[in-house]
Amino acid sequence: MTSIRDWLQASPLPKLEARMLLQYVGGFTRAHLVAHDDEVLPEMMLWQLNDMQQARLDGVPMAYLLGEREFYGRVFQVTPAVLIPRPETELLVETVLQYLPQGGRVWDIGTGSGIIAITNALERSDATVHASDISAAAVDIARNNAGRLGAQVVFHIGSWYEVMPVITEPVDVLVSNPPYIHKDDAHLAQGDLRFEPQQALTDFDDGLNAYRALAADCAHYVKSQGWLMVEHGFEQAQDIQAIFQAAGLQQVHTLQDYAGLDRITLGQLRV
Repeated sequence: MTSIRDWLQASPLPKLEARMLLQYVGGFTRAHLVAHDDEVLPEMMLWQLNDMQQARLDGVPMAYLLGEREFYGRVFQVTPAVLIPRPETELLVETVLQYLPQGGRVWDIGTGSGIIAITNALERSDATVHASDISAAAVDIARNNAGRLGAQVVFHIGSWYEVMPVITEPVDVLVSNPPYIHKDDAHLAQGDLRFEPQQALTDFDDGLNAYRALAADCAHYVKSQGWLMVEHGFEQAQDIQAIFQAAGLQQVHTLQDYAGLDRITLGQLRV
């Protein structure tokens, strides 16, 4: 017979992760794990725990094992169909909130699990928020997150600006955290990135194609005086600034994340 204490002591995982698996599989609270660590674990629960433990040892991200990740103080459903939310993206959300006028319109392109669109909709109930993704599976997850969290978001499926249903009114803020990792970047074969959807990580080219596509046609979808803002890798700011400027965007500049790294570039449409 294996108790909670026995399993924790034998687990090769970091204790925090081992406890998280116990809480997930057994429905235990943290207090229960401490106060009742002599409780014997049922055999079926042990099998599930050991399977998940092995998956974690094989590198599967905890977010995928648990099916959720916190972002901006809220819990979002995630699966291997979408990227795992990262804290750096909170800066992108805050930038949208800063530049969005009262009663404004937002379009989040490449929404994934919906963290950007949903958070903005919840923080700004006056706004009209659209979100799109080429992946129907991702849109399903984002739609479920919106429903569970009570966010009013209009969802679309399609690549870049070619979405259905069509968005007919221009927006005040067009925002995206697109695939930006260079196809030859060694990080794609390391850590969590090995398990995340590759099409959401890389353009299978130089990592800049998404920014070219967004900047080239944004004038058809962004209001005059509106903004295009994107997240990117810390070494890409100069290239993206050049792309934005070549497309005629004004006031192009880059913001640093909380680690002091270039992370968000934005430009204003002037017609």
